[in-house]
Amino acid sequence: MNAAPTASAPPPVLRRLGPPLAALAAVAIPAGYVAVVDPNARGHYPDCPFLAATGWWCPGCGGLRCVHSLAHGDFTGALHDNAVAVLLFGVLAVLWLRWGWAALTGGPSPRVSVGARRWALILLLVLVFTVVRNLPVGAGLAPQPV
Repeated sequence: MNAAPTASAPPPVLRRLGPPLAALAAVAIPAGYVAVVDPNARGHYPDCPFLAATGWWCPGCGGLRCVHSLAHGDFTGALHDNAVAVLLFGVLAVLWLRWGWAALTGGPSPRVSVGARRWALILLLVLVFTVVRNLPVGAGLAPQPV
């Protein structure tokens, strides 16, 4: 006689790993494309509308070149192209590793709580980054024009 699984029994490891692996694939596939198709060559990707309208680098400008540099092991180039993106990728990698470990071990999924004060601080830092990278003193934070 087969007993029905209890409600407290964790799902099998492959089912638990499904969401983190799907998220990894959703990031790895486009990152792989950017690694192969160089954003430093004109014509492969659209221009930034903020840059076109204002002449200023937006916080995301250089993000594709940053991914391309990271994929080719050029950490310094990635930092030059978009330092905020490198920081964001590092944070996301740590969060993904925590999620993957929790799924692998059957532990609870980690929860990330960012309150209003932290969001305000993050937005302020992104604003400061945007302004500084557009000033002569912050030219090292701006990607090279394509």
